[in-house]
Amino acid sequence: MNILITICARGGSKGIPGKNTKMLSGKPLLAYTIAQAQRFAESRGTDIALSTDDPDMRAVAATYGLHTEYLRPPELATDSAGKEAAMRYVLQYEEERRGKTYDMLLDLDVTSPLRTQEDLEAGLSILEAHPQALNLYSVNPAHRNPYFNMVEQGADGYYHLCKKPTTPILSRQVAPKVYDLNASFYFFRRTFFDAGWKTPFSDRALIYAMPHICFDLDTPEDFLFLEYLMEKQLLGFAL
Repeated sequence: MNILITICARGGSKGIPGKNTKMLSGKPLLAYTIAQAQRFAESRGTDIALSTDDPDMRAVAATYGLHTEYLRPPELATDSAGKEAAMRYVLQYEEERRGKTYDMLLDLDVTSPLRTQEDLEAGLSILEAHPQALNLYSVNPAHRNPYFNMVEQGADGYYHLCKKPTTPILSRQVAPKVYDLNASFYFFRRTFFDAGWKTPFSDRALIYAMPHICFDLDTPEDFLFLEYLMEKQLLGFAL
């Protein structure tokens, strides 16, 4: 099976300037995802592609062994551009450059690096066991539940549960299971892109529920928290 690993890392970040190359416990954040991609590629014989619009980020990637001449087109590097479009573009670029067709794409998100090789292998196994599925994304059990303790404003101006259960749910433990996307990794079959899906929420999507902590790095406090977990060796695994 031909698998392409993509690492999508724009240069701009409004929340945290330079987030993808911000130092985390002595290394640029991008370096952790490159190392994870390299380990998976070595075990599976896969290729790795970096999609960035920033020459400086491309240079940082090269210092950690990921070399590319590719630069993402400006129209795919805006705040409003969807990530799937960027993945589709670099997928086509790599297929043309390498003269091969990929069966599957694995996208590793730079800002959500708390994943293990076991996570990636388990996620791939789930997707392989369901030939009709188009894609799979990583999640964690949600702390809030729209059937029990999440509300939204209705047309009447009053607030109601986001999801109205058929019968009243009196405790969170008996509410339907829901999950938070942790943005860590996504598997896509080639047919996902051929079908023109623009988000990971296809009509044949699967999940991999991580058995450990995983969160996206959106704020400076997130970086401080992750550094604390790493320095105190509280993650339970090494990045």
